[in-house]
Amino acid sequence: MRLLLLEDDPIIGEGLRDFLRSEGHVVDWVDTLAKANRCVGETYDAWLIDWNLPDGSGIDWLRRMRTRGMKVPALVLTARDQVKDRIEGLDGGADDFMVKPFAPEELCARLRAVARRSAGGDHRKVFGPVTVDLGARAVCVDGQGVELTAREWAIVEALVLRAGRIVSRSELESLVCGFDSEIASNSIEVHVSKLRAKLGRSFIDTVRGLGYRVPLA
Repeated sequence: MRLLLLEDDPIIGEGLRDFLRSEGHVVDWVDTLAKANRCVGETYDAWLIDWNLPDGSGIDWLRRMRTRGMKVPALVLTARDQVKDRIEGLDGGADDFMVKPFAPEELCARLRAVARRSAGGDHRKVFGPVTVDLGARAVCVDGQGVELTAREWAIVEALVLRAGRIVSRSELESLVCGFDSEIASNSIEVHVSKLRAKLGRSFIDTVRGLGYRVPLA
């Protein structure tokens, strides 16, 4: 998943970014609302938002994003632990609420729940002979497990979460790399070619001039 992490504490931000990346996620970390505003046009699978930031309230920012029609799942991360705070956060547009300190493993579990909801509530998706388990981050072909690299999995996850929809090459690059990574001009094509060799050519369609698509299960 590609995540926007909005956290001003450098120790927490760096720790979460590194842990989430070690779990295979693509993380863009910013520490102010001004920087977050510059990311709004990017495609994300979820936002992770601290409540109190140097230039304002993360909840107020989220509320503004919701009034603009943005439906990206949002998890609020905060030291506030009162019931009234959770109510305010959820009413402000948050999909989930985590009180600091929390175990990063639990955050990853909640992100897997976000992925299941994005996939229609089922973490296992079947595409002909290919089964993709979003929860286990695993792929099987005809019941046999297939080993994928981190980048290959990121492409599979990004396309499966958008199954049936054409994803442009530029959007796919941003989903699997984020804005901190450099990517070779033909990297996506190379990874898609390798995935077809592992999973079968019919798993990923190329829509000429538009992008890539995993046909609906």
